Order: sequence, then C-alpha cells, then structure tokens
Amino acid sequence: MATADTVDLGPPHLPKEESLRAFAEVETELKRELLHLRHTYLKHEPEYFAAVEGLSDSDLTSFTTADLESVRVAQSAYGIHLLGKIRLPAMPDNGPAYLHVRVFVSDDPAKLHSIHTEEREEPDGGKRYRAIFTKDDALEWFDT
Repeated sequence: MATADTVDLGPPHLPKEESLRAFAEVETELKRELLHLRHTYLKHEPEYFAAVEGLSDSDLTSFTTADLESVRVAQSAYGIHLLGKIRLPAMPDNGPAYLHVRVFVSDDPAKLHSIHTEEREEPDGGKRYRAIFTKDDALEWFDT
C-alpha cells in the first residue's frame, strides 16, 4: 500500500495532458462519490461540508476537468498516484472553494482513490472537520 513514507511526491504543478485524461476518466465517479459523502456527512458531521451548505448538489458538482488547477504525482510499484486540487466554480475565490482528490493510474483506466476529508485537532481540544479547502491549503499526501 502506498503511503506518504513509501512514495516520493513531486511538487505541485499545472496539470498536463495525462493528468487531465485521468481526471476525465474518474469525473463521473468523483461527482457521484462527492454527493454520497456530502449526504452521509450531513447526517453525522455536517461541519465537513459547511463551506458549501448553500450550494445545490448540481452547483457542487458543476466542476469539469478544466477546473483542475494543480496536481502532484507520486510513483509506486503499482502505478501512479495523482493528487489534484479542483476548483469549485460555484464558490467565491476568497474562501474554501477546492476539493483535494486522489486518483490512481495503472494499465487500467484511472480509478478514484479518495476525496480528502480532514479531521484536525484544535489547540483548545476541539476538532475541526472539512472537505472543502482554500487556495492556500497545500496539496499534501492523504489517505482519506
């Protein structure tokens, strides 16, 4: 299994043709999974999607591969791991407006690995949950 310790994650860069093709292959599944996550978390941890609570499902999934702003690439023995930062066009630039996704590419068509959801411990002991990130949030390796 690939982890942050077992792969060399390249620097962020604009997506190239191969990355765009991989994300196009998973776009439908990505949108379906995003809506599934949203509806699941709204029942138990609505904070994950609080940044987009005013968006309809249609607006939330209105992105295309053209909204893929940056990628990072890691090679493993099994194939290529693409981390992507996707802009949600229905959101304003000055706040949370990005998905972080992980796609796996091998000889088969690309597969969606995960949409990043973050649970972070705050200094006061509380927790912060989010699935929508800002432009300034670094695109780092994630498993979930």
